Amino acid sequence: QVQLVESGGGLVQAGGSLRLSCAFSRRAFGRTFGGYAMGWLRQAPGKEREFVAGISSSGDSTYYGDSVKGRFTISRDNTKNTGYLQMNSLQPEDTAVYYCAARSERASSINRRDYDYWGQGTQVTVSS
Repeated sequence: QVQLVESGGGLVQAGGSLRLSCAFSRRAFGRTFGGYAMGWLRQAPGKEREFVAGISSSGDSTYYGDSVKGRFTISRDNTKNTGYLQMNSLQPEDTAVYYCAARSERASSINRRDYDYWGQGTQVTVSS
């Protein structure tokens, strides 16, 4: 019904930046991109999936995990059916697979179980 595809991951040195994108698509009939809140979550090897950032369906409200506040910025362009995660001042501890997720609510959530749809993930590796 809904497909999310992440892109933009890669290898970067500590202190560098990356911008992740999440492209949304759906079947012909159904809720549009603007009807879903979005989140970015990440999972490092041996660790649980961690909330990174969330944005409301309209884009007027954002929320960040403590470890990325002031460094990462979540945004969305509902006219392009795409969400973004700008990551600055990257550190080795940011190394993980990053997933975008969508939930059919106005507000995002820090709880991974609240998301209805997930992308396949994109690897981000930060070297020291």
